[in-house]
Amino acid sequence: MQERKAWSMNGILGIVVIAVLLGAGIFSLTQLQIFLGIVLVVIAGVLISGVTLVQPNQSVVVIFLGKYMGTVRREGIVITVPFSVRRTISLRVRNFNSKRLKVNDVNGNPIEIAAVVVFKVVDAAKAVFDVDRYEQFVEIQSETAIRAVATTYPYDSFSDNELTLRGNADEVSAELTTELQERLKVAGVDVIEARLTHLAYSTEIAQAMLQRQQASAIISARKLIVQGAVGMAQDAIARLETDNVVDLDDERRVAMINNLLVAIVSDRGTQPVINTGSLYQ
Repeated sequence: MQERKAWSMNGILGIVVIAVLLGAGIFSLTQLQIFLGIVLVVIAGVLISGVTLVQPNQSVVVIFLGKYMGTVRREGIVITVPFSVRRTISLRVRNFNSKRLKVNDVNGNPIEIAAVVVFKVVDAAKAVFDVDRYEQFVEIQSETAIRAVATTYPYDSFSDNELTLRGNADEVSAELTTELQERLKVAGVDVIEARLTHLAYSTEIAQAMLQRQQASAIISARKLIVQGAVGMAQDAIARLETDNVVDLDDERRVAMINNLLVAIVSDRGTQPVINTGSLYQ
């Protein structure tokens, strides 16, 4: 089903024509020209049955004897096919806020997720004839797409090369929009935007996953600290030896590296170890 333009005429002009026909018909009846008067009145009545009002950003789907006659998009008062069934479809931008859905991410962790979908109807014929109740169709397909996208990503990860639901909102929203557009094009609906509005672990595992996140964050931070500390210790030893500040043998070098690493890595204040014996005298 493809939308096409229905026959219509300017409503103001049509009302003037109807008024003229009614006046002429009544005048004819008063002049005992009964047949002509009846014909004029019937024609006026037929035209009156086609009068319809189209508001801005709305369209009217015209159906006559079960056949799709076309769509009227011209706003204002118009006259279209007489004795037809007319269904008004809004072309305005609308929002759909999904419910909080409980799904499993790619790692099998139960999460709660919700999204807002911004859409509008661009083909009124498809919205009326290709699906049954397109508003409900949008809701069901939106929730299905949210579930499908949520199951392809982990909720969170401390790896920089992995996309996550929490850390890559733009990428996830783009994929969700594409997924929705593929599902809703059959209904003549254009998806403008789809974004996550709620994302959290399910209540039964929220505390455990919070502890896991904290532990993973601590481990990641410690790795960075150790890597930095090793580099700083290497630079310090190399600088001392290059400037001939001190001549270190292997044992002294090990002791100095140990002190430097302890001082840098420790999360508390450290005290230096001072050699007071005669081991190196």
